[in-house]
Parts: sequence; structure tokens; C-alpha cells
Amino acid sequence: MTRPHLTRTPRRAARVAVLSPDGALFLLRYDNEEVGRHWAMPGGGLDEGEKPRDGALRELHEETGWRDLALGGLLCTWEHDFTRAGIPVRQHEHIYLADGPRRELGPEVAQAHAADGILGARWWTYDELAGTQEALWPPQLAQVLKAPERPVHLGFVPNR
Repeated sequence: MTRPHLTRTPRRAARVAVLSPDGALFLLRYDNEEVGRHWAMPGGGLDEGEKPRDGALRELHEETGWRDLALGGLLCTWEHDFTRAGIPVRQHEHIYLADGPRRELGPEVAQAHAADGILGARWWTYDELAGTQEALWPPQLAQVLKAPERPVHLGFVPNR
């Protein structure tokens, strides 16, 4: 649920849409105090002065343990509201593409997942994404993946 009356702190973030050779997308399941459980691509907040591409790759490593993927082009940008560590934020995200094989997470990420409220991970086919009733970040994820022109700039997307 969005809390529009709150003052939101701007936050910059980046994520990576890892696509397998058969077109499946890797997502993590997050639990957030404001918006609840949702699926999103690996990623998170940028460090001070960090460029979005660098932050996306760093976050991918931290959340998956995968260190052998190269970023491709920018898939999309969007803004959304949520609360992080008790602070209401308006997050501006850059989401980049990367190709990678279907595989499990590295064993070294378990502690980071517990600290970040990451509940699980899985590969999703396009049909699963397009037909799910589960919350996705961004909600238009299936459409963005099939967009004929990239990057897609979604602007601000309110929580449902």
C-alpha cells in the first residue's frame, strides 16, 4: 500500500534482468515492510557516486554470487515508492540485461539474503511472468521484456 502523505527520500538503484538461453528470467522474492512480498530482479541501491551499470553488476554479485556475467543494454527505467529500513523512499531504478545460464545461487549469499529480506529465487518463463497474480517489480515486467524498442522508460509506477 502506498503512503502518499509521507515525505520520500530519493534513492538511486540498479538491477539486472538475467535471461537464460531459453528465455527464462531470474527473479528473487523480496519481503518489504510497506509493499509486502514481491518478485524482482537482483539489484539494489547505488553507493554514493556509483554509476548505475557498476552498481547493477556489484548488486548482482552480492545477491547471486555470480561473477561471470557481463551487462548488456539498458532494458528499462522506472520509479516507485517503498520503505527501506524504516525510511520511506522514492527509488529510481535502471534495469540492465545480461545473458546467463540457468543455475542456482552461490552458497555465499545466504547471509546477505537473510539481512535483505530475500525469501527465495527462481527462474520464470515468459508465460509464467505474463500470467502470474504475484506482485512483480516493475508490474509491467512481462510487457517490458517483449517491448520492440528499448530502453522502456516507465516513469513513476504507484504500488497497487
